[in-house]
Amino acid sequence: MTTALDAEVIADPIGLIVRLVTDVEPTLSTDVVRQEVIRVAGGRAKRRRLAQDLRDDPARLTTGGTPVPWAVGQLLLGLRATGAAAIAAPRCGECGRPVSYLISRKGCVICSPCRDKPQACAQCGTARRVATRDRHGLPRCEHCPDNAGDPVRMLIEAVVQLDPELTPPNVLAALERATVRPAGQRRLAWAIVDKPELLTGSGAQAPAPAVLRFIDELIKAGATKVLPPECPRCQRVITLSKRLDGQRVCRNCFAKTRAVACSRCGSVREPAARNADGGPLCPNCLVNDPINLEDCSGCGRRSRVAARTTDGPLCQNCLPRPVLTCGICGRETPCEISRATGEPWCDNCQHKWLRCSGCDTIAPIRGGTLKTPLCARCLNPDPDFWDRCPTCKTTWVLSPRPCQRCALDQQIRVLIGDDTGQVRADLAPLHHALTEVDRPDVAMGWLRRPQVREVLAEIGRDTRQVTHETLDELPSNKTLDHLRSVLVATGALPERDERLVALERWTASALAARTDPDERRILHAYAIWHHLRRLRRRLNGAPASHLQCLNVRCHITAAVNLLDWLASNDLTLATCTQADLDRWTSGDVSYRDDTGNFVRWALAHRHAHHMTFPAVRWQGPRGPHDGEKRWDDARRLLQDNTLKTSDRVVGLLLLLYAQNLGTISRLTADDVHTNADQVSIQLGTAPVVLPEPLAALVLELVANRRGNTILDTTASTPWLFPGRRHGQPLSPGYLGERLKKIGIHAGRGRSTALFALATEIPAAILARMLGIHIKVAVAWQQASAGDWMTYAADISRRGRS
Repeated sequence: MTTALDAEVIADPIGLIVRLVTDVEPTLSTDVVRQEVIRVAGGRAKRRRLAQDLRDDPARLTTGGTPVPWAVGQLLLGLRATGAAAIAAPRCGECGRPVSYLISRKGCVICSPCRDKPQACAQCGTARRVATRDRHGLPRCEHCPDNAGDPVRMLIEAVVQLDPELTPPNVLAALERATVRPAGQRRLAWAIVDKPELLTGSGAQAPAPAVLRFIDELIKAGATKVLPPECPRCQRVITLSKRLDGQRVCRNCFAKTRAVACSRCGSVREPAARNADGGPLCPNCLVNDPINLEDCSGCGRRSRVAARTTDGPLCQNCLPRPVLTCGICGRETPCEISRATGEPWCDNCQHKWLRCSGCDTIAPIRGGTLKTPLCARCLNPDPDFWDRCPTCKTTWVLSPRPCQRCALDQQIRVLIGDDTGQVRADLAPLHHALTEVDRPDVAMGWLRRPQVREVLAEIGRDTRQVTHETLDELPSNKTLDHLRSVLVATGALPERDERLVALERWTASALAARTDPDERRILHAYAIWHHLRRLRRRLNGAPASHLQCLNVRCHITAAVNLLDWLASNDLTLATCTQADLDRWTSGDVSYRDDTGNFVRWALAHRHAHHMTFPAVRWQGPRGPHDGEKRWDDARRLLQDNTLKTSDRVVGLLLLLYAQNLGTISRLTADDVHTNADQVSIQLGTAPVVLPEPLAALVLELVANRRGNTILDTTASTPWLFPGRRHGQPLSPGYLGERLKKIGIHAGRGRSTALFALATEIPAAILARMLGIHIKVAVAWQQASAGDWMTYAADISRRGRS
């Protein structure tokens, strides 16, 4: 049972022991004492017990104490061997005499005479020192040897008779390797001579572990008739290291009989230790207890100890491993040997989740290759081969650690739960969605990011219910925006148009920056009542697009730039004349057309007078329009199987159907319709039938698309082109960058496609099928056919100017 330890014992047991020793032995240097303490003290638990024993009774260093715990006795003898003069020799726990070598009885040091107390001889009855024991384990004095025969010779004869392949020297060598002491060899020999069946499969009845070691040595020597014993409980041929109900059983079966519920995590396992109150602790809770974490000598991080070296403890990541070829991914990297396959596997493959090639489920990869991965059930369907996760009791694992899904659950509870690990009701949807993701390894990687952990911990500490308003109080950054989308996707927050909210916030800051009350009033009317009101009316509850918000920002920025120029020239909108406006437009002006819109609005609302800024009508598409390149690009997208399917579909919709990237990005799987023999897509008010092979590419995209976030799956995301933010598609700008990488200019390609379609299809049909406004369709038709000569002359004049 674990007793309460002092804080100094827990924090630095080695330092405490060194200080206590140097206080009484100044002749030894601190380094010498430290090296000896480290050699004797062993692991963390032994160090703490030793430190606590010496802290409770420091006089043991100078008196030898009585009784002396085994670890204290080791330390006293070790220090005396290094030349310590003030350190006393350990004393026997029964008679108190100093000892020069250690003999243990019930964890305390005793001397040889106290151990070898006289016993009544089984032959003569005289109480003398025990010289040997007979076949039945009874004591014999030196005057009454056992004359029942040489048990070693009888053992050799029995083994050679059982398996003629073995020679007497082989049997004798196996016996000496199994046990060194003559007394132990005689006990082993009598056990097998009395029960020869121990060598033929009944080894579970062995009275001593040396019998099992002897069986192993015989098999290594080439025995064919000697059989390794099975565990009497699970019937596996495995090392029988424990004794239970008079039989030798395997470690796993023994642990199951001692399994109890952990007082901390509740998992039913064999306890590795007990807390100060006597409650059982499972191995996982013991090693992960904050008081048991240590600073890794490799990376310096405070973590659980995986191994100890002469340089100090090492964490799992710093544990030296051989560089081997991973049997799964084929990379040459530090690997461990898999217990399931017997082949090397690297750290990445141990934590990788893929779709199993055997059962088609997403699970941790346990064998196979990256092209044909296999889960645990498909690699070895024998349920007895695998352990179970100590927490969920469901996942098949090979280590005592919790499975990744349970580890993910613990991480989330630490971040957003209270001190007991309970998650608030308003955060329960987030907790449930994250623990049920298809790829817990991806979610674990996301939670390891410091920014994500910081924001989640802040949300967990806030006792208020999580809302958009409480999140708005946190510093705005990409991590917060991404987490907000996660909360919306899980149902913890209602949906909100974040682009529109960001635009309103930006507009408010632009208005607050105006120090002149009249300018602020005019800009407020222009931004809020003109642009934002029109945008909300146009959206009618739909989310705003990037281009719509950008358009409003450009108009407001243009108005701000003009007001700044007027103020720098001691002018206002009311005092500005046409000459002042012409002087401003004659320079290098940004947002010229947007500024004209502001001037015309100001004139209409009588904020300005005696000025004109005429609007520029659309004069047709700007060239050149390379029809040959359009068809070359379309043929390449249709035939080149090395390109991504999503890039091919985006490019073909743009080149063949003149769709802008904003429209393409917001296509959903419901926009694709399949009938008996045709595939159509809803681009406008009427569906467009897709020809082959474009139809096959679209169906492939619908079937194989996957979300790019930890929550999205094929079933959960509606978008044809899922984005990296939950519930959002890829942005038009990102689609344009992907097309540019394969040699397609989005703006020029769409203009060429729309120009060609306008020459072949009437404006009304073009607008209905492609989803463009009828006025836009008419303008393009006039530019391409009806007014083609005028358009060509205009282009020529534009080029000369």
